[in-house]
Amino acid sequence: MGKKQGNTQGNTQGNTLRRFLIMCIGIAILSLGIALFKVSLMGNDPSTALMMAIGGRIGVDFSIVLLVMNCLFFGVEIVWGRHYIGIGTFVNWFFVGSIASLYLRVFEYYHWAPTAFLSRLGVMCIGVLVLSFACSLYQTADMGIAPYDCLSLVLRDRTHIQYFWCRIFTDAFCAGVAFLLGGIVGLGTLVCALGLGPFVQFFTKHAAQSLCGCKKNVPIAG
Repeated sequence: MGKKQGNTQGNTQGNTLRRFLIMCIGIAILSLGIALFKVSLMGNDPSTALMMAIGGRIGVDFSIVLLVMNCLFFGVEIVWGRHYIGIGTFVNWFFVGSIASLYLRVFEYYHWAPTAFLSRLGVMCIGVLVLSFACSLYQTADMGIAPYDCLSLVLRDRTHIQYFWCRIFTDAFCAGVAFLLGGIVGLGTLVCALGLGPFVQFFTKHAAQSLCGCKKNVPIAG
């Protein structure tokens, strides 16, 4: 009995470490996707577009709007999605921007920036796929979900609508409000709004679940 219990505890600890590493890798890749998206100059992702539009409309710096909006999103997560709060919530919240900036500095150091339209379009498409794959990794790891990403999960839980439709709704809503507020909504914004949800769900089912060692009861499996 003691040996069996020890093996169970070891397996649990090993699985937790595995999910933690997957979460960290996912967030690192997520930051790369954001950097690729920005260097493509094809438009901001929906949440960033919304926050920049709000900042421009009320005359407040983007960083302040980002802080306030994340606090509001986190309030929603505390009330309706408390079980999604974990170390990954805060790692994503506080480090993704810094890591993405580091990638951008590397691109600048090597003077890498696409200029032709087709090159920028290709980088944008790669960025969307990278973002989707990264989101599937860190969310399936189930170590905590970032405040904005939690919105679509909470909506999924409360409406029982498939995740990718909920993600499309939250992203499209942000893009639509950003446009109405006079914000910059580019092709990349629209691609993110319509494509992230389906791609995240695809990568979750075909890659992330296997990598995390789980086949069910993951945050975005449904």
